[in-house]
Amino acid sequence: MVAACAVVVIITLLRHRTARVDEDPTETPDVIEYMTMWIGVVYAIVLGLAIAGVWEARGAAEDHVQAEAQALHEVSERARVYPADVRDRIREDVNAYVGQVVTVEWKRMADHGELTPRGDRLLERLRADVTDYQPRNDFEAQAYQPLVDQVATVDQARAARANSTDPTMPGVVWFGLITGAVITIGMIFALQIRRTPRELILAGLFSALIAFLLFLIWDFDAPYSRGIAASAEPFLQLFPHAKG
Repeated sequence: MVAACAVVVIITLLRHRTARVDEDPTETPDVIEYMTMWIGVVYAIVLGLAIAGVWEARGAAEDHVQAEAQALHEVSERARVYPADVRDRIREDVNAYVGQVVTVEWKRMADHGELTPRGDRLLERLRADVTDYQPRNDFEAQAYQPLVDQVATVDQARAARANSTDPTMPGVVWFGLITGAVITIGMIFALQIRRTPRELILAGLFSALIAFLLFLIWDFDAPYSRGIAASAEPFLQLFPHAKG
């Protein structure tokens, strides 16, 4: 970046010194307006890509929650083919895990961006109760592998949920977004706008729009912990008693 700026400045100064005395600069197009146009276009593309990226990450975070809740619901329902004591134990494990996620872990994700060790232990207990059971007939054997697969889906969705708690946008991207906003808004002053109500209103709306888009990117950047965040609603829909 520094090298590019230095090359442009040096070439411009050298050309200015070597220009003919009778050269008329008014014959060239307005460079300021040309630069302003391209700066606006490039920054609009960058903003669009950033919004698309954080929106996609938020959608993926919601998909992880939905997949985890649905897999737990399947485990609870498919365990009905097992004997009463095994079925009740598996369902108790599922309910304990869902209660931990909804009442404790979700707040931990929002405040600290991490999951709870107790949630890991409850999932391990559920996995052990499902996988350690030995089917006693063909009917139970047919239900065994799908139950194991659903527990694996829960584990995978939980790991994906843990990875989604971190911000999506790297610091260098934020540097580019904020620097681009300063340059884009600064070009308004380079054009020497007049203090007429119409131009002042347009300049204010333009600056407010960029600020709003940056705020939108920041809000979507952490899918579980800011204003428009992914919620635990899929768990509550499938397990209404999880609220306690």
